[in-house]
Amino acid sequence: MERQSEVLIRKGTKYMPEKVKVAFVCVHNSCRSQMAEAISKIIAADSFEAYSAGTETKPQINQDAVAVIKELYGVDMNITQKSKLISDIPPVDVVITMGCNVNCPYLPCKYREDWGLEDPTGKDKSEFIKTAKLIEEKVMDLKNKIESL
Repeated sequence: MERQSEVLIRKGTKYMPEKVKVAFVCVHNSCRSQMAEAISKIIAADSFEAYSAGTETKPQINQDAVAVIKELYGVDMNITQKSKLISDIPPVDVVITMGCNVNCPYLPCKYREDWGLEDPTGKDKSEFIKTAKLIEEKVMDLKNKIESL
């Protein structure tokens, strides 16, 4: 029985499953969406491909977010990621908006969800840790949804 979460692509006489593509989007692609991409690549890479993007970019990822992801997960987002526009990522199946309110970017998809996360920018380290842990929880929920399709 094939899983609906896989898109089947005909290659010669074999069918090769392609992972679901998930985009984490917000306006600036500098903090929450970057954290979600990094955490997803660590804990959900076996279930979906993760991307992040925005309608605007920043010259660098929020350095407080970079420090917290490095501390909690051992990944340096300054090396593994960069701020990207929506036009820089491939077409996706799932769009997760971070909670950017009125100005959430639009991206075509089969499924959309808003996580309503507060932006920790300008707040203390504990808020970044709280945000990372919330994202981890939501990524695990998303992974379970995708795997159960």
